Amino acid sequence: CEFVTIISKNYPLKLKHLNRPPFVLFYKGDLSLLDSKCISIIGSRKNTEYGEKITRQIVKELTINNINIISGLALGIDSIAHEESLNNLGKTIAVLGNGVNECYPFRNNKLQKEIIKNGLIISEYPPNVKPSRINFPKRNRIIAALCDALLVIEANKRSGTMITVNEALNLGKDIMCVPNRVDEDSGCNELIKNG
Repeated sequence: CEFVTIISKNYPLKLKHLNRPPFVLFYKGDLSLLDSKCISIIGSRKNTEYGEKITRQIVKELTINNINIISGLALGIDSIAHEESLNNLGKTIAVLGNGVNECYPFRNNKLQKEIIKNGLIISEYPPNVKPSRINFPKRNRIIAALCDALLVIEANKRSGTMITVNEALNLGKDIMCVPNRVDEDSGCNELIKNG
C-alpha cells in the first residue's frame, strides 16, 4: 500500500479540519478521488428490501452525475452503496477500521478488491491491523470529514451511523435522511423530526 502524512502535499485538506486528524493515511487506489465531489452514504447493516432499492436508485443517480460515493464497507447499506457505484462505472471510496491489507467483513473481500481497482480504500491504521470494535467509531469521523454531504438510510437510533451523523454535524456538513415508515421508531425519522 501507499501512504501520505499530514505534511504531504496530497494529504486530503478535508481531514485537516478534524480535531484529531490522522497523521498518516494508508491507501490503495486513486487518492485524487478525494478532491472530487463526494457523498457519504451510511445506514443499517440489516437493511430491508426498501432500503436496498432506495440506496441503489440514489447511488445510480449520483454516479451518473459524477459524484463519488464514500462509505465504510460494512454489511448492509454500506456494501450496497459501494457495489451500486461500481455497477454504474462510478468511483467509490471505502474507509476502513483496519489495515488496508485486511478485509472486514471477509465476505466483502471481492468487493474490496473491485474498489481498489476502480476507486480507493483508505485507513489511518497501518497494514496488518485487525478490525477492532474501538477502531470503527474513530473511522466514522473520517467518513464524515471527507464528504460534501452525508446521506443516512435505515439507521437505528443507537448505532455507528449516529456516531457518524454527530461527527458530520460538528463539521457543519449537510445531513440528508431517507424516511422510514411514519409509524416506525427509527434513527432516520428521529433525525428528520429534529431537523
